[in-house]
Amino acid sequence: MERLETTRLFTLEQSIAGELLAEYQYPWQALAHIRDFILKIGPTLDPRAYHSPQPGVWISNTAKIFPSAYIGGPCIIGPEAEVRQCAFIRGNAIVGEKAVVGNSTELKNVILFNNVQVPHFNYVGDSILGYRAHMGAGAVTSNVKSDKTLVSVKGDFGAIETGLKKFGAILGDFVEVGCNSVLNPGTVIGRRSNVYPTSCVRGFIPEESIFKAPGNIVKKESR
Repeated sequence: MERLETTRLFTLEQSIAGELLAEYQYPWQALAHIRDFILKIGPTLDPRAYHSPQPGVWISNTAKIFPSAYIGGPCIIGPEAEVRQCAFIRGNAIVGEKAVVGNSTELKNVILFNNVQVPHFNYVGDSILGYRAHMGAGAVTSNVKSDKTLVSVKGDFGAIETGLKKFGAILGDFVEVGCNSVLNPGTVIGRRSNVYPTSCVRGFIPEESIFKAPGNIVKKESR
């Protein structure tokens, strides 16, 4: 299952949560520990570089926060990040350096690596988005199965039981998700893969792939 491992999906140096993720073979194993990690490292952040407008929230002095955004704790927002109009950060969220949380985007129990963009009408819950990952307008994660059973990750290797009831998606570095796509519970997308707009994605998508439709996944051509 090497293709699903944390170090295969992410450049850990590109997130303040790298030390947390490094503790786990698979990234979804870290989802239950995001809150505690934030509360552990938040008080250690340089008070000259971060301010804390409310308990459990640390915001870089160089981040741009629009007045209509809601930020609930615990949360860390990194340098030069943008949290735009009417964004709703419900808590347990790490927003990386130069990341963009767009208008009417909702975050809950997430890690956004540096330079991640979720810029327009996105819902990202119980998920991890790698360095420079991007979700197009209206693309969302679905983090609970309709029958409320535990989430598994499925692929050509069979199924891996996660033991989690809430688990949205894992996007490796440089993943591009097209507009109005739905990433179903337990979706894992390898580095540098692309998802066509309006897709309904489930299971594991290998790195360097293009997801066109269920059952129609092609390898990117070498350049």
